[in-house]
Amino acid sequence: MERAKKGTILIVEDEPVFRLIFRGVFEQDGYEVLEAVDGEAGWEAVRGKKPDLVLLDLILPKISGYEVLERIRKDESVRQLPVVVYSIMGAEKDIQKAKDLGANFYLVKGSNSPKDILLEVNSLFEKSKKRKTSGRS
Repeated sequence: MERAKKGTILIVEDEPVFRLIFRGVFEQDGYEVLEAVDGEAGWEAVRGKKPDLVLLDLILPKISGYEVLERIRKDESVRQLPVVVYSIMGAEKDIQKAKDLGANFYLVKGSNSPKDILLEVNSLFEKSKKRKTSGRS
């Protein structure tokens, strides 16, 4: 008997190694994982697949992670989607720009382990579930 999935996570990341690592960590914890290799495919997956959370790199082919994040926050149908930015860009201005565009959390590659990211994802899922069950008016 297959155990119920906790939710669906979309990983928007152009580096295959990072996708592989995160897919393993998230699936082991009970999440279904979708992947996109560039910003354009990521945006299409957000609109078409409606994941429960997005793990988003900023430096991506075709359109940047900033652009994907901006589109998510401007689109009424996916505006509330939790987005965790995970990028090598660790300067305060980069972090602030992502937060200003609506990132729920920002993690710097190399400073956070996959387990740290899993903890943050689990925390965001819990908050999201509480919002949904508290009966939004």
